[in-house]
Amino acid sequence: MFDVKTRKVAILLAGFIAALPAWGYESSYNMTRGVTPVSHAVYELHMTIFWVCVAIAVVVFGAMIYSLIAFRKSAGAIPDKTLTHSTKVEIVWTAVPVLILVAMAVPAAKTLIMMEDTRGSELSVKITGYQWQWQYEYLGEGVSFYSKLSQDSNEARQRGSGIDPATVKDYLLSVDNPMVVPVDTKVRVLLTGSDVIHAWWVPDFAIKKDAIPGFVNESWFKAEKIGHYVGQCAELCGRDHRRQRGGRRQPRRAVIRKDPREDNHGTRSHARRRPSR
Repeated sequence: MFDVKTRKVAILLAGFIAALPAWGYESSYNMTRGVTPVSHAVYELHMTIFWVCVAIAVVVFGAMIYSLIAFRKSAGAIPDKTLTHSTKVEIVWTAVPVLILVAMAVPAAKTLIMMEDTRGSELSVKITGYQWQWQYEYLGEGVSFYSKLSQDSNEARQRGSGIDPATVKDYLLSVDNPMVVPVDTKVRVLLTGSDVIHAWWVPDFAIKKDAIPGFVNESWFKAEKIGHYVGQCAELCGRDHRRQRGGRRQPRRAVIRKDPREDNHGTRSHARRRPSR
């Protein structure tokens, strides 16, 4: 009823349209790869599930678009009035999604277990959320300090300050006392809150944990690259949290050094690597 050329064009067009979203997967809208083993695992899991979804979209929407084009009324298609219920079809389109979900659950479970495994940590840091700052305590090291929005950013954000934010380095991203830890060291973080619920989030570490008063959450990271990594509070924690890119939104900066004693701020320079437990 339809020539071969028409069918080929319909198939190619269906596949092209269905695969369009996949072409932008490396854009700035994608999840960051990060600098820790956990962030790498999360990224790889994300991309695996993404391509599974793309494959499903290509098959489903490709079949739909092909059917719409190849079996349109204007091309002389006649509807089938003899189609009846098929138990085999029902089993197939139920079993296939179940198998896909089970296959996806295996790598997801492995990644979740990895994210929660704090064994063998070499440094433990207790992080307490306040409105609107953080307290860092290096357990067993005798080091404790508070971290909040840097003074220059805080002054520039004030209405009528007369300061151009563009002239402020790392505006609303810098803090007065960054957390400093050594590179290639497994750091366990213990998270809690002092007043309301906060959330400690550093995208490059793939950490996003709630800091809840009266409760301690646990996570870990092992930065594999020296650098400055910025995060923020990801929980609505009061008046000044409302400005995600402004106000005292509890920014945080984790500084990864080869040796944290290279830090120029003194008090945090005593954080050191401890033997594995």
